[in-house]
Amino acid sequence: MGSQWGADKYYRRSLKEGYRSRAAYKLIEIQKRFEFIRDDDNIVDLGAAPGSWMQVERELTDGMIIGVDLNPIAPVEDTMTIVGDFTTEKVQDKVRSLIDEVNIVLCDASPKLSGQKSYDQARAIGLCEDALAFTCKIIKPGGNFVMKSFQGEMFGELLVEIRKHFYSVKVYRTKATRKGSTESYIISKNFKG
Repeated sequence: MGSQWGADKYYRRSLKEGYRSRAAYKLIEIQKRFEFIRDDDNIVDLGAAPGSWMQVERELTDGMIIGVDLNPIAPVEDTMTIVGDFTTEKVQDKVRSLIDEVNIVLCDASPKLSGQKSYDQARAIGLCEDALAFTCKIIKPGGNFVMKSFQGEMFGELLVEIRKHFYSVKVYRTKATRKGSTESYIISKNFKG
């Protein structure tokens, strides 16, 4: 939790309820609204550190859960983690070796921000494009994909690209998103394959 934000109600609630970060409440809210995770889905979680989304995923599904991040993730019961860059073939091959069928890909990853709005926007969209490319290689037809993005001048182009691959694409801003943030989530359902 960066000191620039202070300890808001979601941060305090996450400490009290045992989640690793306030981001857990974003996934809980998205799931309540869109019901995209079923109780037997296998999930790959990109940008998974510190693991709060994996904690929520474990509550929602009995399927396999694999978290991928550049940084190590402290163990979450009955899940697996891979430390590495999901854009590399090495990591993609590792995911394929661990899981037969992927129903859901989640990505709450964000690039390190520089404070330069247009540069940060371009890097965030690039990361989203990488997550979409990963998803299209690994997810089964009919699968779902949820990804964090930041609205800005390239956001519309990203949505056009995602709609080529999924039958239903919605944009949603969670209540746990900080005021003033351009953060939103793209909920993509039913992968065309």
